[in-house]
Amino acid sequence: MLVELTLSADERSAEALADALVEAGALSVALEDANAETPDEQPLFGEPGLVPERHAWTASRLRVLVEDDDGEGVVRAAAAAVGIAPPAIECTTAVADTDWVRATQSQFPPTRISDRLWIVPTWHEPPDPEAVVVRLDPGVAFGTGTHPTTRLCLRWLDAALRKGATVLDYGCGSGILAIAAAKLGASRVVGSDIDPQALQAARANSEANAVRADYTEPDLLRAGTWDVVLANILSNPLMLLAPALLGRVAPGGALVLSGVLERQADQVIEAYRAADASVPLSVWAADDGWVCLAGHRPH
Repeated sequence: MLVELTLSADERSAEALADALVEAGALSVALEDANAETPDEQPLFGEPGLVPERHAWTASRLRVLVEDDDGEGVVRAAAAAVGIAPPAIECTTAVADTDWVRATQSQFPPTRISDRLWIVPTWHEPPDPEAVVVRLDPGVAFGTGTHPTTRLCLRWLDAALRKGATVLDYGCGSGILAIAAAKLGASRVVGSDIDPQALQAARANSEANAVRADYTEPDLLRAGTWDVVLANILSNPLMLLAPALLGRVAPGGALVLSGVLERQADQVIEAYRAADASVPLSVWAADDGWVCLAGHRPH
């Protein structure tokens, strides 16, 4: 039988204790803000390429999954490894037997992007046999089609991608945009990401979808331009990357940016205007507080 233990830890020991609990035999550890949903809640976040100012909450709650007869021993061993007194077990909850594979899969149904484009996990049959289907399972890399920023880029591709166009997916994550571009008629697709795990996942996903796309690290991208340059990242890195991304847009080509909140749109547009006013960006569409920016370089 499995049980979930609830413990508390301070900012200095929370992450080390969580790691030590796993080393000591815990099956999983979830780290949460102990003050979540109160006026003292502390959001912790950072953007890619930037070091977050803080790495832990002032007070953390740890939810630890262990075998029923081993909980106290796991906590004692982990505390000793970290060099702290064993924290009190505040709550012990029995965990019912569950088919975790089925439970997880049930959270990811097919996602309809447009009239003809669907994202479908491998354990589901496509709802529409005539649809353009991207097969994609949730994994370690960002991009399953469920986030508004990804949906916006997919909708742009479905609406505006010209058959035979070349496409660069900068910050490709799972490869979902690159795969969709290939299935929607792109002649050559290249994805780039700084995360080796993302590149590995993107290659596997492309193979599973029987499409050709090349993936590489940004520093290894060959010189050249593309008919479409996509970047679904976040606002700060997008602004830092403005000269590099603009330099990849071919004459007559399109630049498509997502990962931008509606309140950040003007700032990102201005950053790109300052870098190269010949590719004017504007809001192409919005979804749940996020926007997709798009613009074209003249021929």
